[in-house]
Amino acid sequence: MASLVRFFGLAASIAVSSALTIAEINGNKFLSPYNGQTVSNVSGVITAKGPDGLWIRSTTPDRDSRTSESIYVFGRAFGTNLTIGDTIVIGGRVQEYRSNKDYLYLTEISSPTLEEKHSSSTAVKPLIIGKDTTDPPTQQYSSLDGGDVFAVPNNVSLISVANPLLDPKKYGLDFWESLSGELVTVRKPKAIAKPNNFGDTWVVGDWKVTGRNARGGLTMMDKDANPETIIIGSPLDGSSNPSTTKLGDDLEEITGVITYAFGFYRILPTTSIKITKSAKPELPAATKLLPSGNCDGITFGAYNVENLAPTSSHMTAIASHIVEYLKSPDLVFVQEVQDDNGPTNDAVVSANLTLSTLTAAIASAGGPNYTFTDVAPSDDQDGGQPGGNIRVAYLYKPSLIRLYKPNPGGALDANEVLPGPTLKYNPGRIDPANAAWTASRKPLVAQWEVIGRNGRGNGKFFTVNVHFGSKGGSSSIEGDARPPVNGGVEDRLAQAELTANFVKAILTKDKKARIITAGDFNEFTFVEPLEQYTSISGLKDLDAVVGIKPVERYTYLFDMNAQQLDHMFVSDAATKKAQYEHIHINTWVDRDAQISDHDPSVAKLDVCA
Repeated sequence: MASLVRFFGLAASIAVSSALTIAEINGNKFLSPYNGQTVSNVSGVITAKGPDGLWIRSTTPDRDSRTSESIYVFGRAFGTNLTIGDTIVIGGRVQEYRSNKDYLYLTEISSPTLEEKHSSSTAVKPLIIGKDTTDPPTQQYSSLDGGDVFAVPNNVSLISVANPLLDPKKYGLDFWESLSGELVTVRKPKAIAKPNNFGDTWVVGDWKVTGRNARGGLTMMDKDANPETIIIGSPLDGSSNPSTTKLGDDLEEITGVITYAFGFYRILPTTSIKITKSAKPELPAATKLLPSGNCDGITFGAYNVENLAPTSSHMTAIASHIVEYLKSPDLVFVQEVQDDNGPTNDAVVSANLTLSTLTAAIASAGGPNYTFTDVAPSDDQDGGQPGGNIRVAYLYKPSLIRLYKPNPGGALDANEVLPGPTLKYNPGRIDPANAAWTASRKPLVAQWEVIGRNGRGNGKFFTVNVHFGSKGGSSSIEGDARPPVNGGVEDRLAQAELTANFVKAILTKDKKARIITAGDFNEFTFVEPLEQYTSISGLKDLDAVVGIKPVERYTYLFDMNAQQLDHMFVSDAATKKAQYEHIHINTWVDRDAQISDHDPSVAKLDVCA
């Protein structure tokens, strides 16, 4: 784990307190009542040692579940001649430490002095989470979230200011804070995400959980972002956690100390994670949704292809996924298509080479000869990787589908709904000059017709391909701000309203219009932007239409949660006989085998007139 330059928060006091217990120092809130004070005659047994200090557990515990009986003693040179199991008496200064203003504080004793050593080889027994403690809470993180960790507005209070009383039976942050510094054991741990760059891996143990999906992960749902999880950090023995851990892997029992660092409560294990069993099958099955070749069974794919440029190393794999796992849908919504020289930051904005390289790779993989359409953005105006000019685009089978009266718009041309209804620009962008789209992709609207056997149109439908603004600037879900900062949520709300009103304009002219909107919405269906999107547009969430279980609605892994950022919403006329699947080709595999950070999805819809 990366080293940190330490600095300390909150005003210091010159008071000196003697013969305090560790529980008294920790207190029953997030911040110590003795912060900044010098203490002495503090007794504890050493339960673990790390490179920069050690942890001690009280020899005189209280019966208050809110007050941790253990504490971190920070001192790189302290304890050189001490070992685990030594019972000691120390003095030092109580400090509240955090490495970033957005994190929570960690209560610790700094500048320690050894006053006495009473005994050695005292038995050190870890607390078993869920047995020697209550089960972690499964839904709410903090009393300051107002019952909804996704509530808008965000950041209306700070734990470091409010310093609420701990309620470890109800709130996840309070539970882990009440065990700060404790040596604990996680029985029957299961990995619920891939490790990060440091090998840190989110797990749950054999305690009660909510949101369990069939793969063994925990899926984020309305007002439930799974606070019962804990991240396993860098091992205390200097070893490294494996980088090959996958969603749903069973692990050996884990013992370590609970601390807070880098925005999360975590366990620093005594030694590295060991994988004992992986979920099967290793890879998901290909979609069962196959094209009918007619308007009554058009298949639609949606895939965020993660910064795809002509020279991208994952180009061939993306093509293979579209052919082998999506079974070559009739029309594919793609997001994060870069310009013809990728992240080279120059005036190039065309993606014709990128898209022709992709369609050629698909054909080489045994797929159809797709045609593509997009609208190139203005240079450096759509966010994403600098110089990449990412945009949304469509791939389609020209033998089955064609643009209805094609008339492509430009980067700054605002599309309109004309009588018919038809589009002023086909394809065209939605209000591209609106400030809501600053540094964000603009939705691409198109109208299509299915080519009948006689060559005439046989069913028309509209599509809207979206990639709303990113969540960049979000704070940790276990950070100081409550509710946590949902970065860009105001922009996404404005973007959702603009897009929804465009859809509404189509349905106002034809309530039976078949409309499919899909892509990377960068938001959850139960948060205000998408609640407003469906309310204004009248579109239906296709997951709900076809009855996909809420725990199986995920296309992305982030921190402890399997979550859904990619959605498909359809008009009432397109719900008849609708089918829909998420293909977990990227969330199930390890980091090296992951091709994109998103899973693709496939729908089969009746668009006959």
